[in-house]
Amino acid sequence: MKENFDKCFALIIQDEGGYVNDPRDPGGRTNLGVTQRNWETYLNRSVTETEMRKLTPSDVKTFYKVMYWDKLKGNQLPAGVDYAAFDLAVNSGVSRAARYLQQIAGVTQDGMIGPKSLDAIAACDPAQTVDALCDMRMDFLRRLPTFETYGKGWSRRVAEVSVKSGEMVQSG
Repeated sequence: MKENFDKCFALIIQDEGGYVNDPRDPGGRTNLGVTQRNWETYLNRSVTETEMRKLTPSDVKTFYKVMYWDKLKGNQLPAGVDYAAFDLAVNSGVSRAARYLQQIAGVTQDGMIGPKSLDAIAACDPAQTVDALCDMRMDFLRRLPTFETYGKGWSRRVAEVSVKSGEMVQSG
């Protein structure tokens, strides 16, 4: 599979935006889509609000690769499927993204992408996989108690991910 991380990362950073600390958001203090809790786990230390505010895309690029892309085996997923799964993982967790991929591919849903999952995913039609992932993602999001607050933005994002992923599938 073609390395697609840089392109997918750029799209995610574009969607995630800058610093926010919305009291209605269970993620809490966030910058560039990285929650303070996850950033602290990644760095294995506490960070300040000032540090969170100063994060740049270059600061968080390796975080996204290690914590999401690599865990999903993004480099081994078909183009387009990689982006749809990566964006899902960023917003709703790696395990959920992996389980959805596994469900679509008809293999055991253990939340960890390994050789059997990769083979089964590769045997699926990438365009259908993207559509199914985005549908499953929207079903999940609609059930969240915060959907009324954030649902319009989430729905827009999933629709955009679906279109961009479909374009990636077409261009290979």
